[in-house]
Amino acid sequence: MMRSSRILIIIAALLLSLTYFMPLWKIDLIAPQYPEGLGLRIWINQIGGQNEGDLVRINRLNHYIGMKHIEPDSIKELKIMPWIMRGLLLFGVVAGLMGRRRILLAWIIVFMLMSVAGLVDYYLWGYDYGHNLDLEHASIKVPGMTYQPPIIGSKNLLNFKAVSLPDGGGWAAIISIMLAIAVYIREFYRAKTRHIG
Repeated sequence: MMRSSRILIIIAALLLSLTYFMPLWKIDLIAPQYPEGLGLRIWINQIGGQNEGDLVRINRLNHYIGMKHIEPDSIKELKIMPWIMRGLLLFGVVAGLMGRRRILLAWIIVFMLMSVAGLVDYYLWGYDYGHNLDLEHASIKVPGMTYQPPIIGSKNLLNFKAVSLPDGGGWAAIISIMLAIAVYIREFYRAKTRHIG
């Protein structure tokens, strides 16, 4: 691969280091009674609020509708994700240093598989919290109502509008994989043109 391609791959891999300093995902809850905003921030190793005290407020609201409390310490993925991200980052740096298209393709495939697995896990997590309700102890009961936030986009949940989108760390990961794919495509066509010539 060209030197510029190798440098771009290393930059793409190093972009993943931003996931340690910024949340991957955000869920904002918009409602008239919370003009200052209310939301969750999902980091690589923790879950916190948009504002201080938001997680406590959300757990209090969840109690009224029979949802489980969100307890970050009990979510095993938050202990595993930093290691997975570190592995992806190092794999990407090695792909850039070695400058082989096959290794770059392997990194892209592993990266994409990990991303899909993460989104599936996020969906299942939301499904569990939003569907497995303790209606026996819930103060507010709406027959047939579930409270799963969307994976991406917005959804009305009672008088709240839930908006789920990538946050800074998530965008860094998206840019990383898109940059790696762009480099692979460029190198693939460059090799093909050279072979034909």
